Amino acid sequence: MSDGTATPGPAPKSAYFLAHEDEEVERRTLAVIVDNEPGVLARVVGLFSGRGYNIDSLTVAEVDASQHRSRITIVTQGTAHILEQIEAQLLRIVPVAEVIDITNSKRGIERELALVKVAGTGEKRVEALRIGEIFRAHVIDTTNESFIFEVTGASDKLTQFVDLMRPLGLVEVSRTGVLSIKRGKEKG
Repeated sequence: MSDGTATPGPAPKSAYFLAHEDEEVERRTLAVIVDNEPGVLARVVGLFSGRGYNIDSLTVAEVDASQHRSRITIVTQGTAHILEQIEAQLLRIVPVAEVIDITNSKRGIERELALVKVAGTGEKRVEALRIGEIFRAHVIDTTNESFIFEVTGASDKLTQFVDLMRPLGLVEVSRTGVLSIKRGKEKG
């Protein structure tokens, strides 16, 4: 018998977790070429938030001033079905000219930039510099007690560098998010 009070059901879930157990979650980098006009970024981000999709990384910049075009690079995750839906829904937004799947292109290149501040003296300072050399990080600022490294590369490389700096006195990290482009002479 019911006493008239509703029992709460399970909390609403993100679209990422609605997949069947046998479907694999993939990471995808999408380059979205858009007309550079007010509100476009809000519409693109609104598409993700309105459907419960997560954005792992987001970068935006004007890439063609003469045509007023910008490139939005989005890193997201989902099942193959969800990712196809994301691409199709992005293409339906009026100012979106093109969606390029960089991840599924054998010619795709992805890079990220990070500024990493590390404070330390003595052996920790020496070790931080040694690791910086291994990762080809550039020291762009230094004091007697700290360094700021600039490091570029794949996101995993940057994460690994940051993890190695933690025990050496990591203070702060600032990352750009993923940038992407295809190799060769073709645009995309």
